[in-house]
Order: sequence, then C-alpha cells, then structure tokens
Amino acid sequence: MVWIFFVLVALLVVVAIGAAVTGRITPDPMAEAVSSAPDPGLPSGDFRAEDVDAVRFDTALRGYRMDQVDDVLDRLQQRIAELESAREAARTDDGAHHE
Repeated sequence: MVWIFFVLVALLVVVAIGAAVTGRITPDPMAEAVSSAPDPGLPSGDFRAEDVDAVRFDTALRGYRMDQVDDVLDRLQQRIAELESAREAARTDDGAHHE
C-alpha cells in the first residue's frame, strides 16, 4: 500500500516538472520594480558627458547585468565627450575664420 503512495508522489513530481519545463507553470513572476530614486540622474533635454557620471540605476535581484550597463554608459560618455570636443573645435575654427 505504501508503494502506491510513492508512485503517486513520483507521478505528481514528474507532472509538475513537465509543466514547469513546458511553461504551463511559471514560478514567482518578476516583482514590480521599486524605485529608491525617482530619477536616475540624467537631466532631461541637453546633457554633457559629465552628466553620465551622475546616473545611478536602482538595483534588483533580477535585473540588468551591471557590467553591461557600466560598459554601455562608459561608451556613451566617451562618445559624448568626443562629440563635444568636435563641436568646440568647430566653433573655434568658425570664430577664427570670421575674424
């Protein structure tokens, strides 16, 4: 009689695993994001390369990989700095030609 109980338990375990694997049962869905800061720190509208340093994201148990976010922000900051330098150089060149 005990073996029937174990067979039923084993069958339930197999069915539960199968349902989870096929997506019929989803474990705890991702919790709603909770913000500790209302704004990550990037000003709306125009911003400068230095402003990217002030950006801070909320952390979460299951969120973006911080190393990837950091890499992207580093690249953005570098590119913004390059564009700002090019713009300043163009302004300087235009000012020299007009004099």
